[in-house]
Amino acid sequence: MKYLIMMYSSQRDHDLMAGRAADGPALTPEDFAPMHEFMESFTKELVDSGEFVDTQGLDAPVHTRRVQVRDGVPVVTDGPYAETQEVLAGYWVVDCASFDRATQIAARLSACPSPGDVFADSYADVRPILDHAPEPEL
Repeated sequence: MKYLIMMYSSQRDHDLMAGRAADGPALTPEDFAPMHEFMESFTKELVDSGEFVDTQGLDAPVHTRRVQVRDGVPVVTDGPYAETQEVLAGYWVVDCASFDRATQIAARLSACPSPGDVFADSYADVRPILDHAPEPEL
């Protein structure tokens, strides 16, 4: 069964990674190198185990557009959203034996390093992906 492992971030997190810290010293790409190495290793282990399906990182929340229907008309709003603290930052789709196994995989993300532990309180959600593929015609 397939599962979606979702990681979250904020505009502040993206600003930190881009060296635009508003409330502290600016961080460099070298500061985040161990984090990127961890993510590459994490994904490679999934590929090697045969559990990897897909992964993508998402651009900063400021590049988000929300399309919402109001009075039957689609209304487009550009991000970021003041009321939103965290947004989806990226995901992995894994194909593994059980929900518990997918949870174990996601739990390994807690070992991801970050400079000064700025992401020490980050988390991941795990959700099963429904399989509604139509039956093949015979």
